[in-house]
Amino acid sequence: MRALGLPDEAFEQRAPLKGQITKREVRAVALYSLGLRADSLVWDIGAGTGSISVEAGLIASQGRVYAIERDPDSLPLLEENIARWGGPNIQVVAGEAPQALAELPDPDSVFIGGSGGHLDLIIDEAAGRLQPGGRLVINLAVLERTQSAYHRLKALGLSAEMVMVHAARGKEMPGDTVRLESLNPVFVLTGKRKD
Repeated sequence: MRALGLPDEAFEQRAPLKGQITKREVRAVALYSLGLRADSLVWDIGAGTGSISVEAGLIASQGRVYAIERDPDSLPLLEENIARWGGPNIQVVAGEAPQALAELPDPDSVFIGGSGGHLDLIIDEAAGRLQPGGRLVINLAVLERTQSAYHRLKALGLSAEMVMVHAARGKEMPGDTVRLESLNPVFVLTGKRKD
């Protein structure tokens, strides 16, 4: 079994969207925030390249991960990345949330990495189906959306917390020096249902 923490370059990505992956540093915080167990049932909404699905599948090795993706151009890459790095406990669900969630079993953990403009509806559906003690984690790159999502989690009866992940990676420069190259900050919102 491989260790957690695949580099971003390990995942196949579409040329026009290259780099739109959940970065390794942010992935670590999001995965920790999901509170995954070996038997967790996970929804990864807006799965994209599958970086969260693949890593969650490793942690929830006796559970199930549903990678939900609406973009038909991303689906082959998602399937390829899961085939290469994931396990048999990860299932791709082609469709748009929240409609694509209707037939799925109720989750222990939900990650929302993309919403296709339906974030409020997805939060409502996910929060309503979340198991007791379950967690809903949302990654947002735009500050303006964090406030409304945070307050929506609270209004739905979940405890809420927000963390901003701002990482920088070392980049070698001429003259045998290293400088830090900043990654875009990401807001990680976590809502937890009471036990």
